[in-house]
Amino acid sequence: MTSSSSSPFSIFSIQGASSNVGRNFTKSCMHPQLLSCQLPKPFLQLNGRPKYLINQGRSAYLYSGTYKGPITSAQNQGWDLGRFLKTLYFFNGPPSPDKIVKFIIEKLSGQSPVESEKKMETTGYVLVVGATGGVGRRVVDNLRKKGLPVKALVRNEEKARKMLGPDIELIVGDITKASTLPSEYFKGVRRVINAASVIIGPKEGDTPDRAKYSQGVKFFEPEVKGDSPEMVEYIGMKNLINAVRESVGLRTGKLLFGFEDQISKELDWGALDDVVMGGVSESTFQIDRTGGENGKPTGLFKGIVSTANNGGFSSTRTKNFSSPADLSAYDGLELRLKGDGRRYKLIVRTSTDWDTVGYTASFDTVGGQWQSIRLPFSTLRPIFRARTVSDAPPFDPSNVVSFQLMFSKFEYDGKLNPTFVEGPFELPLSSIKAYMKDPITPRFVHVSSAGVTRPDRPGIDLSKQPPAVRLNKELGFVLTFKLKGEDLIRESGIPYAIVRPCALTEEPAGADLVFDQGDNITGKISREEIALICIAALESPYACDKTFEVKSVVPFSEPFTVDPENPPPEKDYNIYFQTLKDGITGKESLEQSAVAV
Repeated sequence: MTSSSSSPFSIFSIQGASSNVGRNFTKSCMHPQLLSCQLPKPFLQLNGRPKYLINQGRSAYLYSGTYKGPITSAQNQGWDLGRFLKTLYFFNGPPSPDKIVKFIIEKLSGQSPVESEKKMETTGYVLVVGATGGVGRRVVDNLRKKGLPVKALVRNEEKARKMLGPDIELIVGDITKASTLPSEYFKGVRRVINAASVIIGPKEGDTPDRAKYSQGVKFFEPEVKGDSPEMVEYIGMKNLINAVRESVGLRTGKLLFGFEDQISKELDWGALDDVVMGGVSESTFQIDRTGGENGKPTGLFKGIVSTANNGGFSSTRTKNFSSPADLSAYDGLELRLKGDGRRYKLIVRTSTDWDTVGYTASFDTVGGQWQSIRLPFSTLRPIFRARTVSDAPPFDPSNVVSFQLMFSKFEYDGKLNPTFVEGPFELPLSSIKAYMKDPITPRFVHVSSAGVTRPDRPGIDLSKQPPAVRLNKELGFVLTFKLKGEDLIRESGIPYAIVRPCALTEEPAGADLVFDQGDNITGKISREEIALICIAALESPYACDKTFEVKSVVPFSEPFTVDPENPPPEKDYNIYFQTLKDGITGKESLEQSAVAV
């Protein structure tokens, strides 16, 4: 009698075998390295009597006779019970009795345990920092007009509610105090617009509606109000970057396993082979300290796979992560490996339960070559016991709990792996990382200021510079610390855009603009225009990792107004972004002068 692959051992999540695939195999079909193994056929015997869970049409029975003797296999062939038990205990111990009962009920009813039917909630908030300021509140208003989900980071909740409305989602915190910015507050935030800035106001005071401030520093004697420029522009920037880095992601991706440059991250892998179904395939996952590219370390998934006893797969699976990995900022997983010409599977789980849907992608390798294989999250298919689960919830990248690598005879839904060959296999895997797909757009847009490189620039005529440049020292080195804050963003690894407006005004948006780089221009620009530029930068790959200044073509001496009956057309800011170049910050002149000295 031939056993079904739907044996009681398939309480384990087996992606390698389908419940309706099974054949008898003899030694003639086995790899020579496995001929010495005693293979069970088809399952276990207790006191010489087989014990099966058999599906026969709509009836099934489970033999449960009293066991008082040694365990032997059918036809007196040995089966590695020790390895089977080792597999159980490696992955958090054996399944509980209630799960066994649940499994039997599911098999009798033909159901598959599917995770919650609830669809994954949409994430992807834009976080506005400094949301009650002149630029920040305009950013919030325009984001909401576009229907984009917004969160605002504010210090004063009451003030924010009055200014932004009762329905705005708020995060109450202070960028100058790291303890108020725990990373869990920012879960779901995918992009940031930072309009927070040190407060500079008139020494002599201001009107209740801040009329003097709105005119600009050119029209009053300024002083710093509240926290110092160092606390806001530098330490505050450092705290903010640390708070959002995980949620917005890094251009170079997130290393989940492996070895990259001076960074390493190891996971606890364990063999999960067809022994759990009575098969004899065997595998291991090791760290080879010199077997990677250029003699560097690599993981090594290797073993011997056999189709004996209705088996035909080897796999290695990680223990559940200590905490779920949130990969929502990324678009897929990238494997760096040395291929052998065969097709493998990567299985990603979003549930800590053992027997559950695995989101799976097959990938082909090139023999003898190191290669990078990208598996977009959108290509992961929900698989349970080698069957597609059509009503499974969509893959949730915010809750990844384990990985599994597999070499299997079986694909999905009864199909077979065209590259499958019995015998030894070996797959060096140097890394698994989450990646951002191209083209990458800014995840962090920062409103800085024109003039940040000028206080220390040699040969500059300060009398022709704006007040903030002339009074940098008197204002607590405000521009110096703004530049230091910019540098933190550029060094963070987060895709960014740094907008340096010239003097800000309360005029409407719509004037023709000048975009420049190198920190040389002076002039004025509307706060409304800056808000629109920041929002547009979030969507533009041309703005990514660029630093630029911007002003209106209208001189200071001329007010700019808009006819409400005939407003100017909306701008395509991409036209401006396309002119920007990499690596130009205005610091070049400072570095050249330092070299000359």
